[in-house]
Amino acid sequence: MAADPSTREMVLKAVPQQVPFRFIDEILELDDAHIVGAYRFRPDEFFYRGHFPGQPVTPGVIMIETMAQTGVVAFGIYLAMTQWRLSLEEIRSMTTLFTHAEEIEFRGILLPGERVIVRGQKIYLRRKMLKAQITMERESGEQVCSGILSGMAVPAETMKATRP
Repeated sequence: MAADPSTREMVLKAVPQQVPFRFIDEILELDDAHIVGAYRFRPDEFFYRGHFPGQPVTPGVIMIETMAQTGVVAFGIYLAMTQWRLSLEEIRSMTTLFTHAEEIEFRGILLPGERVIVRGQKIYLRRKMLKAQITMERESGEQVCSGILSGMAVPAETMKATRP
């Protein structure tokens, strides 16, 4: 069953990444098998100043992060709510760590101002790890990046304990 608009908004608000490192503006579709989100790369993004001066291009690592925020983090939050029946408070006490990327392919460049659609399809969810096939496309439907990404939810206090 597809998530209603209020659930999609609740999931979006629970995504921990914030400006200037938040690359998801809205969730367009969401259910137990897939997610579709959107983001517009604003011309004043911090990374365009140095990548590349006078000819800004969205870095590949930012494209992967954009796919991960929609296809692993936001999707994982929803699945934790629906499949593990975790409350938002319990979810906020956890941090999603990006654990693996495979078969990443770049098929084009993204310029400042472009809006992308990110589609994530669940491969599996087990032991608090989500693995998803994720694609990023222009609004025209032209695919610019794809790959398989994984992430794992860990208690936030674990993050504090591992810092030097």
